[in-house]
Amino acid sequence: MRAKTAQDRQLLELIDPVAESLGLEVVRVRLMSGSRRQRLQVMAERPSDHDISVEQCAKLSRAISEIFDAADPIAGEYLLEVSSPGIDRPLTRPIDFELFEGEEARLETDRMIEGRKRFKGVLAGFEDGDVLIDLDGEEDTALIPFDWLSDAKLVLTDALMKRGAAIRAARGEPEDDGLPEGEAGETPTDTKTPSEDNA
Repeated sequence: MRAKTAQDRQLLELIDPVAESLGLEVVRVRLMSGSRRQRLQVMAERPSDHDISVEQCAKLSRAISEIFDAADPIAGEYLLEVSSPGIDRPLTRPIDFELFEGEEARLETDRMIEGRKRFKGVLAGFEDGDVLIDLDGEEDTALIPFDWLSDAKLVLTDALMKRGAAIRAARGEPEDDGLPEGEAGETPTDTKTPSEDNA
């Protein structure tokens, strides 16, 4: 789920080593078409505390640009955005469902499960390839295969916001971490000029 399409997966293969060299992990890569140009969105974080600074976003953006200038993996113009995953972050890796156990989430599958594809509830962990979630209005914990997920993200709640504030306070950081606010953390922290395909 870190990469959705075949092209996203190819781009992720190029970006992963770059992020690792800077001590970061890629949460998600999405190449999205736009009316004027494509947009490449990269979400990344430090594995130590699952956060990222504006400076680290800028470093990663510059490093990706250098690699892409040489490899030229995207045809045509595109805009590169590197950002934090945000508070109501996407859940793209098995570890995410363990880290945020107890938080509310929305899941969507690529196939029907008991007549539906959308689920909302409280995360109960990850086990044997399944996401465990206590669904709203149901007594039993549901098991949803991770490989069947097409989308998953945390729900922005007061508890989640307090958790983020507590983590920042423990690090001695201000309430505002300097990163732009945006839906699902999708606001870019560093925007590069469009790259052109010179082929």
